[in-house]
Amino acid sequence: MSGRPARAALYVGGLLGPFGAGVVSSMLPELSASFGVSPGTAASSLTAYLLPFALVMLVSGTYGARWGPVRTIRIAYAGYVLAAALSALAPWFWLFQVTRGLQGVANAFTTPLLLTKLAAITPAERLGRALGTFGAMQALGQTSAPLVGGLAAEGDWRWAFAGIAVVALVLAASPLPPDEPGAGRDSRLRDAWRPVVLWAGGVVFLAWACLAGLPFLVAFRVDDLFALPPGVRGLVLTAYGIAGFVAARLVGAASDRFGPRVAVAAGLLLGAAAMASIGLLPSLPMVTVAWAVGGVCGQLVLVGINATVLGGEGNGRSGAISVVTALRFLGMSASPAVFTALYHTSPALSFLVAAGVLAATVPLLALRPRSEDAA
Repeated sequence: MSGRPARAALYVGGLLGPFGAGVVSSMLPELSASFGVSPGTAASSLTAYLLPFALVMLVSGTYGARWGPVRTIRIAYAGYVLAAALSALAPWFWLFQVTRGLQGVANAFTTPLLLTKLAAITPAERLGRALGTFGAMQALGQTSAPLVGGLAAEGDWRWAFAGIAVVALVLAASPLPPDEPGAGRDSRLRDAWRPVVLWAGGVVFLAWACLAGLPFLVAFRVDDLFALPPGVRGLVLTAYGIAGFVAARLVGAASDRFGPRVAVAAGLLLGAAAMASIGLLPSLPMVTVAWAVGGVCGQLVLVGINATVLGGEGNGRSGAISVVTALRFLGMSASPAVFTALYHTSPALSFLVAAGVLAATVPLLALRPRSEDAA
């Protein structure tokens, strides 16, 4: 169970979070019409998933390590199957939102534990590459989610959630590397709240709020500018994930060679240029290319931050990566609330504000604590 199939299962598990979170991003008009709510209220279905996901993940890595990672992961996958099936059947928007929250809670007990297991079986000099591969699978999930959501919305958006339930069911039955006897059973919450963890979490919070958290904003932009049908909107949004998927291994190798901090800085600066371009260039090809560049930038930030957190030794790595991932998705969940109203005031300004925050985050990289490991 500790060979290639188990390692592959860790990588494939990276699909579920981005897939489940992003599947609604290209079907917001259809959700709005189906449940009789405003587009802004429909967009809150992103937050309904991401906010519980992020809040529970502040502690899920630590408690999952205590309970046994393999058992915790399998139970979480089973819960995801049930929650996704309920989403497909929900007749009211409030119930749909509850099921989205339950999916987020279940996912909170998979992502950090999968990452910790991957780091534990990977040599330190190849950690960036392994995290790049995991990031590629997450990018694949993010890529396929809006495409599946958009295509499903052409007929009935509920089929997308039936598909999610099937994916979670397959993952629940997949092999995983066995737990090391006694490993993680003495994990403490305070082990996850070291200065370098909070630094990494703050950087990724800002990056994800202003980069990976904006597919809904890009969907609004291309719909307003070009009046695209939902399937084509979904196809445009896949540019982010496709580019991230293709570049992920190269990004991981770059992080191994030049260091995680260089990777993060490059991702923030290039991401700022990409987001500004989307707000200023009224050309569908240019918007698509800029969004694709954003996908590469997201991988640079993600691999660099995860390598920083998981590269240390000692207790609490599950809790540490759990806290950082929680802050990453808290940033993503804040995006609709922050940027939707700003977009309706000025579409270009909303993207320029995101670009400005990304650029302003770069100086924070110099403030990284030096004396403590991430875990």
